[in-house]
Amino acid sequence: MSADRKSLPASVLFACNLNSIRSTMAEAILKKLHGNRIFVDSAGVRPAEEPDPFTAEVLREDGMVPPAGAPKGFDDLEETSFDLIVALTPEARDKAEDLTRTSATDVEFWAIDDPLASPTGGNRDRRLAAYRELRNKLRRLIETRFPRAEKAAG
Repeated sequence: MSADRKSLPASVLFACNLNSIRSTMAEAILKKLHGNRIFVDSAGVRPAEEPDPFTAEVLREDGMVPPAGAPKGFDDLEETSFDLIVALTPEARDKAEDLTRTSATDVEFWAIDDPLASPTGGNRDRRLAAYRELRNKLRRLIETRFPRAEKAAG
């Protein structure tokens, strides 16, 4: 088993502000990359009321399954013990650090901009382009941080 494979956490929580775009994309990407080898979930500091339809669209077009159900907050999580929390916003980092002060959970901060922060003018194509750019950035970060083990020859 490679050193990278050994260093993979058994469980990861991705956290952002609303749990409707960034953290749900990251959850879907890691699930596609590692299947059930890593338990993955996502949550938001102040969860949105509904899933973001553009998130679902750009995940599906890349062969991923968007997380089921409504966006979740930290209090909505069924599992609360994670090896790693990846915070994607400063607010999520603060919440994760508060929650893990007395646990062995690692917290990493990846500064990921909100795709809606850039003006899209309500234009569907520009908005989808911003979401695709976010998806691709998250995929690169996740593939680097959580590499797949190469299959042994034989």
